Amino acid sequence: MTETLFLSSGDVDDLAEPADYVAAVRDAYRQVGEGAPAEPRTKLFNREPPGMLTTYAAVLPETGAMGGYTYSAGFGAGDAWFMTPLFDADSGAPLALLDGASMNPFKTGAAGAVAVDALARGDATELAVIGSGAQARGQVATTATVRELEAVRVFSPTPEHREAFAEDFDERLDADVSAVASASDALDGADVAITATTASDPVIDDADVEPGTHVTAMGQYHPEKNELPPELVARATYVPDLRARATQDAGSYLAAVAAGLIEEGKGIAADLGEVVAGDHPGRTSDDEVTVFDSGGTGVETVAAAHMLYERASDAGRGEPIDFAPASEALTGE
Repeated sequence: MTETLFLSSGDVDDLAEPADYVAAVRDAYRQVGEGAPAEPRTKLFNREPPGMLTTYAAVLPETGAMGGYTYSAGFGAGDAWFMTPLFDADSGAPLALLDGASMNPFKTGAAGAVAVDALARGDATELAVIGSGAQARGQVATTATVRELEAVRVFSPTPEHREAFAEDFDERLDADVSAVASASDALDGADVAITATTASDPVIDDADVEPGTHVTAMGQYHPEKNELPPELVARATYVPDLRARATQDAGSYLAAVAAGLIEEGKGIAADLGEVVAGDHPGRTSDDEVTVFDSGGTGVETVAAAHMLYERASDAGRGEPIDFAPASEALTGE
């Protein structure tokens, strides 16, 4: 038997700060840029009851870990469950099984923050946020660790939600955080824009994105999820988390291809790993518009899970569980 650690959300939700997630995820994307394997998600949809089962994985040899997410959403329960199996990259042995819910906004936010750090102008100080849910919160918390923000403007359709978001982050950040009445107001003067929604139609206008802006889109995980106007994707230096995912389910990229603004399979400057590893320069001028398209990958998941596993182990947290290796259990008896 191999002893494996089961870690609940409560075991890990106070073990890392946003900057810790960013550091772990940045190093993970560097490894992928240098050849570590990672694959886009696989999604299985059920019609009745409606629901989705999703998996994705990555191997991070230098971290010494591999694994990913398996999660379900819907199926009549109107909820979701995130399970993260983590294996040793040298021996293959199971290290841990994590309830991955509490880390989700931070590990996903860290991917966005790594992209902001790699692609936004160095002097960026004003942030526009479209969306006010958990993913938007993770994005702001992590982005604030890579740029000295002076102003954050948030818009979401529900006034109470954007007001609560602004009030919370105005207390947490040194920046002036305010709720505004439209996406256009949020983008006015912004150096960095983050969309964190589940929208099927663009939530910002191309004309509102000024030269030199960096845009991170977090809701691009299905061909019909389309937060950005196709004209913006076509004119930007476009960087997805993984190249293969852009052509599979990045809604705004696929919409730009469908509109004839990008030739199929073209228009991808690099993926995030290539930029972080130094194989692509990313931004090359202050007037350039850059877009990071994130739909979630096993890269940030494995990086965050391994960091939390190590810290939980050091703190004596979690419950040991046993997995029998195939040499013992695979008997057919």
